[in-house]
Amino acid sequence: MKKLSRRGVRILAAVGLAVPATLAFAGPAHAETNPRCVGSVQIGATAYVTVGGQTAASVKQYKGCGKNYAYTYVWQQYRETHGSYQVCTSIVTGSTLRDLQCSSGKEVWSLGADTLSVCTRALGGISDVAQKETEVRC
Repeated sequence: MKKLSRRGVRILAAVGLAVPATLAFAGPAHAETNPRCVGSVQIGATAYVTVGGQTAASVKQYKGCGKNYAYTYVWQQYRETHGSYQVCTSIVTGSTLRDLQCSSGKEVWSLGADTLSVCTRALGGISDVAQKETEVRC
């Protein structure tokens, strides 16, 4: 687990760069089909990461298979106008990042956090440019 400070939220992706690459999901992209729990369902509203007034990514929180999952998808219009980037996602409880995952692809799923008994939110970010959290779900 990593503690999340206010500054940490603003630089989520920079923190994510320190996560070993072996933890990042690098499988084929299947937008909104959780590769770890096919029966998971979205909880709460989608949050949107914006960069320069343009929607750059969607952040969602899911529950299923006894866990919470974070999902971040980088929109095509952002991918087409930006070279390399890193997309990160995490479940957050209080000020703690749980299950932080990063990828250089168009989407990333967290592995699943055992947090169904506490209030959570999903956090997603693109490099050190921008990030967004979903609403808290209890």
